[in-house]
Amino acid sequence: MPSRSYLVGLIGSGIGPSLSPALHEREAGRQGLRLVYRLIDIDTLGVPPEAVGDLLRAARDLGFDGLNITHPCKQLVIDHLDALAPQAEALGAVNTVVFEDGRAVGHNTDVTGFAASFARGLPDAPLERVVQLGAGGAGAAVAHATLTLGAERVTVVDALPERAAALAGSLNRAFGEGRAAAAPPDRQAELLAHADGIVHATPTGMAAHPGLPLPAELLHSGLWVAEVVYRPLETELLRTARALGCATLDGGGMAAFQAADAFRLFTGREPDAARMLADLTGLAGAVGASN
Repeated sequence: MPSRSYLVGLIGSGIGPSLSPALHEREAGRQGLRLVYRLIDIDTLGVPPEAVGDLLRAARDLGFDGLNITHPCKQLVIDHLDALAPQAEALGAVNTVVFEDGRAVGHNTDVTGFAASFARGLPDAPLERVVQLGAGGAGAAVAHATLTLGAERVTVVDALPERAAALAGSLNRAFGEGRAAAAPPDRQAELLAHADGIVHATPTGMAAHPGLPLPAELLHSGLWVAEVVYRPLETELLRTARALGCATLDGGGMAAFQAADAFRLFTGREPDAARMLADLTGLAGAVGASN
């Protein structure tokens, strides 16, 4: 009897270089499944982010089993779903939609992906005082994950003070008053002098946005540094931190483990997350070498 086939995809902006198709199709092939992963790029289609609802309905009508959702549609898609998993509801963002029994159900595997990566890569890292740079979509997910892992307090720093304050407020509502705070960039020196670690969740360090997200002199060997950027896997922040003797975590684990969690939701099969991480490391390295 032939194995069931799966049709899934990714909706987002500028997603041509995404590694998601290769990650999902390789893992499916190793498990004897037929899985096709399509990119649905709103830039290529010439439609605005608000078209995500129409694209979602079209995918469901065409027989898709599920979709990944990325920037800038993770919040916009929520109004077009029939139900939300608790994590996605708490976060107010969806990165995975599963079509089941005619219903579209939203999930968020960014949170679980970062938590799994951190637990694997920095298992003994102290979590009393954590400073997070960035309060956007990725920032919200990793802040939730960091507090879920047991961080006592996360201070969110963002160039937009109102965005940092909004995220800190939502974190305190979810985890309890005093677990999160917001701070402007000009307080970074004071905060990092007494912090246990940094979570970096801004685009700085990506191939298209090179550089450091903070002055290098604020880093010191007493910090661990966790990165969300994974293209390239070695950002300038990680290079600088390692040279100072910091324990570091690259963004590859979050990318691979969120994909593994999405694969489980799409197929009902248990992925080999370590194997998918090896795939991502090889793919990201190959891309970096060709750029």
